[in-house]
Amino acid sequence: MYAKRSRNIFDPKSKEPFQISRSKIELYTNCPRCFYMDVRLGLSRPSTPPYTLNSAVDNLLKNEFDLLRKKGEKHELVEKYAIDAIPFSHPDLPKWRGEVTAYVGALVLDEKSNLMVNGLVDDVWQDSQGNLVMVDYKSTSTSKEISLNDEWKQSYKRQIEVYQWIFHKLGFPVSKTGYFIFANARKNLPKFDGKLEFEMSILPYEGNPDWVELTLLEIRELLNSDAIPAQAPECEYCAYKQKSAQIVKSIKEKL
Repeated sequence: MYAKRSRNIFDPKSKEPFQISRSKIELYTNCPRCFYMDVRLGLSRPSTPPYTLNSAVDNLLKNEFDLLRKKGEKHELVEKYAIDAIPFSHPDLPKWRGEVTAYVGALVLDEKSNLMVNGLVDDVWQDSQGNLVMVDYKSTSTSKEISLNDEWKQSYKRQIEVYQWIFHKLGFPVSKTGYFIFANARKNLPKFDGKLEFEMSILPYEGNPDWVELTLLEIRELLNSDAIPAQAPECEYCAYKQKSAQIVKSIKEKL
């Protein structure tokens, strides 16, 4: 049953830092109205089923890299792509991943906006210069060449950039280059045999997180306002609500 949320709602009268997740920043980027309805009014978008297969692949990759983390060795896939990095070993890594306290992850205060920003990272590597490298795992199934050029994948880039910004704020030297590890399930196998086979690849991305602080200030200004923003032109959720309300209204007028 859908219900209005009563927790984790922004109170403009409060002076305490307000926690906002990386995914909420992405929601604001996509549709300020949906963001406002969620964070200020407690009316979230309808939830979707969990991506359990993606989660399973994430866990398997984490386990694989953790074995090498203990040894301080490179993964064979990293060797294949000639990447100068090994898995970063740090006592806070389980916390950054959300394994200690769910949905918290790496957490840092942005003093200008008084927002506590958190993000759940998949992995963190370290290059030979001591810089931290942000890494995210992605699962897909496509016959096309894997790339970051699709419009909907721009959110992937922003995701890495928020992580880069968080860890820089935490005081770590951070590499501009992050990486996406893609696990692409093969479709053209002659038999299923109850198992999936994946083609693994790594795509680099040079991030620029300069936009994050300005966006946080915009978010704070919006949350302090009592005016609900207009719907974003490309927001399907807003379009659905508007269209359904129009149809219901027209039906009632005919009765």
